[in-house]
Amino acid sequence: MIRTALIIAALALLPGSTTAQCRQALVLGLDVSGSIDAREYRLQLDGLAGALLDQQVADALLIQPAAPVSLAVFEWSGPAYQRMLLDWTAIRDPATLAQVAARLTNKHRTPAPPGTALGNAMLFGAGLLANKSNCWKRTLDISGDGKHNFGPHPRDVQQALSTFPITVNALVIGADTATAGGTRQVEIAELSSYFSAWVITGPGAFVETALGYDDYQAAMIRKLLRELQGMVVSSLHAETP
Repeated sequence: MIRTALIIAALALLPGSTTAQCRQALVLGLDVSGSIDAREYRLQLDGLAGALLDQQVADALLIQPAAPVSLAVFEWSGPAYQRMLLDWTAIRDPATLAQVAARLTNKHRTPAPPGTALGNAMLFGAGLLANKSNCWKRTLDISGDGKHNFGPHPRDVQQALSTFPITVNALVIGADTATAGGTRQVEIAELSSYFSAWVITGPGAFVETALGYDDYQAAMIRKLLRELQGMVVSSLHAETP
């Protein structure tokens, strides 16, 4: 199954045209596995909506409407569960951005299997990016609060995706409280190291950390600004006569 998915991706994940009117394709994958309760689910969706409406993030998204950022959002858990929350949407104006945020805040949770199929989520996100080969840059962001326990190992998917012109970043969500026998900081550091080693790949790939779900929106703002401002600088330099 993994080989078939990667062959399909290989046919489409080719360098995009430099004349494309899309400066970045950005896919956000949200963890909704069994470790995520109702409150944490809401903090993720509302936090993402709030981050998109943050003034600095909105400015970065809207600075070049002629070559917009194209955004897609999905949630994931077990190997066969990936649910689209937002299909590809070009962010050209404040009204569109407001509609995207409202759609996320109005989404309701649906039953999902308890597994954490991180490798499958990476493959699914890469498949979405395959439909945006005309964008200058393609980025997949995976949010997660745990290690994989079903499906292909992320290291195998990471190795395969490293040959394609995409970047995979991660937002690691630490536990709100430490587990028995551990400390919160140690657990977050361990999970961040796991994502750094086996998930992220591509030019400038990085791991952002949220110190619990209450910090998710602030962490998402930091991550989006880091990704989007790089493209803004590149675009402005490209337009300089």
